[in-house]
Amino acid sequence: MITNASKYAIRAVVYLAENASIDHKLGAKEVAENVNLPKYFIAKILQQLAKGEIINSVKGPQGGFYLNELKLQKTVLDIIHYIDEEDVFDNCFMGLKQCSDENPCPVHHVVSPFKKQILEELNKTIEEFANDVKENGTYLKLD
Repeated sequence: MITNASKYAIRAVVYLAENASIDHKLGAKEVAENVNLPKYFIAKILQQLAKGEIINSVKGPQGGFYLNELKLQKTVLDIIHYIDEEDVFDNCFMGLKQCSDENPCPVHHVVSPFKKQILEELNKTIEEFANDVKENGTYLKLD
């Protein structure tokens, strides 16, 4: 449903939310290493997110990426919408253009409840999502 770029962006942003601050900014290389993703791809994604005002960025020797209190209140859906540039959750599971509750595809009623549940989870703030990751013992990197 969502692109790899969005998945990588979520992992990177959640890592920043857990580990970076205005006093402790992180570079793309460190983020990439700690979430096990390609350095250059993460650098590009982080720059995009900073440009889109999803995360904070400071250039220079003491620079790096972090999230201030305002950015922590953005949602995970904000990340996905910015990276994918469309609402990927509106797309039909089978690829039909007119699929809806009124004109359902053969699997619409099976998939629809799962989409709603996923949207509820992804509509959490970045801060809530990062706290859930910590509290539930889930991982951003699996070796």
